Amino acid sequence: MQGIFGYTASLISADVDGAALTNSTTPTSLLQAGSKKLLGGNLLSKVGHQILVKASGKISTVVTTPGTLTLDLRIGSVVVANGGAMVLSTSAKTNVSWYLEWLLTLRSKGGGTAATFMHQGVFWSEAAGATSVAGEMKAIGLPQSAPAVGTGFDETAAAYLDLFGTWSVANASNSILCNQFLALAL
Repeated sequence: MQGIFGYTASLISADVDGAALTNSTTPTSLLQAGSKKLLGGNLLSKVGHQILVKASGKISTVVTTPGTLTLDLRIGSVVVANGGAMVLSTSAKTNVSWYLEWLLTLRSKGGGTAATFMHQGVFWSEAAGATSVAGEMKAIGLPQSAPAVGTGFDETAAAYLDLFGTWSVANASNSILCNQFLALAL
């Protein structure tokens, strides 16, 4: 199948770190405002077009009771892909690496709020999972159940593609920072 542009193209490439999401349970963008790019309306012209998101950074978690971390992708204010609440290591982690890949395939179109993505991805980190070994990155599926279809959005409207994080426990030791973000049109 031919991609959105007939070839792979970079839609967004963040050139600076986002702000750290720390000590909060409020859904918050992990991207720096200047790194967000407005995607034009009707960019996704055919069912089957895909966007591949790659992101990485560092994460810290509080010992024993870190709670969970939920990552989601949004187009404008609409959550088009939700990874679900990820269980985190009960061993304290300080600035360990994380890496994410998330594939979104346009499943439906129709204007208004009819467009949807089928999505599936993976989050890797030493901080992932209930237990951990120093230096060993574990994988968590996004979503943690079967691949899912996200919330409908208006593919005809220009909007920002954004990566959000939400902690379930507000603690100064729970922190995530996005150092690199790339969205590719396939």
